[in-house]
Amino acid sequence: MTLVCATNNLHKLGEIKQILSSLPLEVLSLNDFPRVFLPAECGRTYEENALLKARQVFHFLGIPSISDDTGLEVDALGGRPGIFSSRYGDSDSQRRERLLKELDGIPWEKRRARFVCVVAFVHHQGEAVFRGEVPGLITFEERGTRGFGYDPLFFLPEVGKTYAELSPEEKNKLSHRFLALSRLKDFLIQNPHILL
Repeated sequence: MTLVCATNNLHKLGEIKQILSSLPLEVLSLNDFPRVFLPAECGRTYEENALLKARQVFHFLGIPSISDDTGLEVDALGGRPGIFSSRYGDSDSQRRERLLKELDGIPWEKRRARFVCVVAFVHHQGEAVFRGEVPGLITFEERGTRGFGYDPLFFLPEVGKTYAELSPEEKNKLSHRFLALSRLKDFLIQNPHILL
């Protein structure tokens, strides 16, 4: 059974493959289909953006497709960067730098945030979306060398580490992406005919 993940991001693809590894699936990405391109993320919600991408890949290939849209929402910034998280700068380091600058002077107890991931699944019989959220805090400086994106700034009080201080195996057991993909996984286990 084949599933196409609508991404070129190798970090994200690695996480998705590991989380879905217990299923009898071949997970491909857009790197396997260089002529397929993604639409602009012009939706107003994570759900809209994830569906836009998964629908386009399914339309091009006719193979069940998934896409995620992920964002970091910071309470002190009114929920920013939110759906614009990947467009908050030209690189991961620029995005982190901008976030820290905007939170300059904000005390620890007011640095609450959440990571949100919505996975859209488009297949021959319809569509479904699955959401995962993890609460945390934004650190004052980068901590850890693993992960990508905002991982060095996103602190999990219950484990006392940032995402970037966790091993990939640890992160993939508690992340926002893990929660969303676990719901997709349960759906596929209950509906195995969808991928046939």
